[in-house]
Amino acid sequence: MSQRIVVTGTDTGIGKTVFSAGLANLLGANYWKPIQAGLDGETDTQVAARLGSLSPDRIVPERYRLRTPASPHHSAEIDGVRIDVDALDIPDTGERPLVIEGAGGVMVPLRGATLYADIFERWQLPVVLCASTALGTINHSLLSIEALRKRQIGILGIAFIGERNSENESAICEIGRVRWLGRLPWLSPLAADTLQVAFKASFRADDFQP
Repeated sequence: MSQRIVVTGTDTGIGKTVFSAGLANLLGANYWKPIQAGLDGETDTQVAARLGSLSPDRIVPERYRLRTPASPHHSAEIDGVRIDVDALDIPDTGERPLVIEGAGGVMVPLRGATLYADIFERWQLPVVLCASTALGTINHSLLSIEALRKRQIGILGIAFIGERNSENESAICEIGRVRWLGRLPWLSPLAADTLQVAFKASFRADDFQP
């Protein structure tokens, strides 16, 4: 079976899609975001395809495309869509690896009391947790790690995004007992070529093996 990795985050807007694009490029993987909430402008799938230089055959279509930019459960309610969580099965991508990007953070609700973490528990795939390096990240990161461990979800490690903050990064890895995978700095300009260079300098493909 091909390598499959879930990318989740401690919060929304921390750069999880950019990281997923870089990881898919690094691993030669397909990309899949099961649920897209918000269709104005570029979707996360389109951003990942552009920044990761992913050809159309490496993009797995979203299972749900919701118009309203909100938590999936609320967006679906506004759009009049019922998310069938039992239908969120992992697509078969053959021999090519697959990077799966969740929405927002670990505990984002999908429908009723069902959270993204519950889907991760069902999938039993290794998870990469993306975290900011900014103020507040220790609390958010440790809570996310605790939520994943409570469900016995394997954590490959934590990937930081932002300016270097050795104290925060060390505290999270030591207290949370997680592996430091690397840190992706904010990029300006943010483009496919700058992301590829920065990602290869920040991360090693071997560290993402199960």
